[in-house]
Amino acid sequence: MTHHKLPEVEKRLARIEGHVKGIRKMIDEGKRYPEVVQQIIAVRAALDGAIEVIIQDLAEHVSQTASSKGKKAATELKDTVSKIL
Repeated sequence: MTHHKLPEVEKRLARIEGHVKGIRKMIDEGKRYPEVVQQIIAVRAALDGAIEVIIQDLAEHVSQTASSKGKKAATELKDTVSKIL
């Protein structure tokens, strides 16, 4: 399977990794928990975004290789997951 969106996923994960390192630094510096939690929430949202890109890539692959019924199902899956995330 070709992963057309892999560069985007890698870019997002690198950004998330940097953000997590920043959170660890905040803790080491004694930042208040509300500030730390706010940053963790941002990381969680960024992870959800990475998942969405991966699922879109998978759904597009399924759409390209499936029958018309399978294409419709892949599109519905992608749209449903996007709503959840």
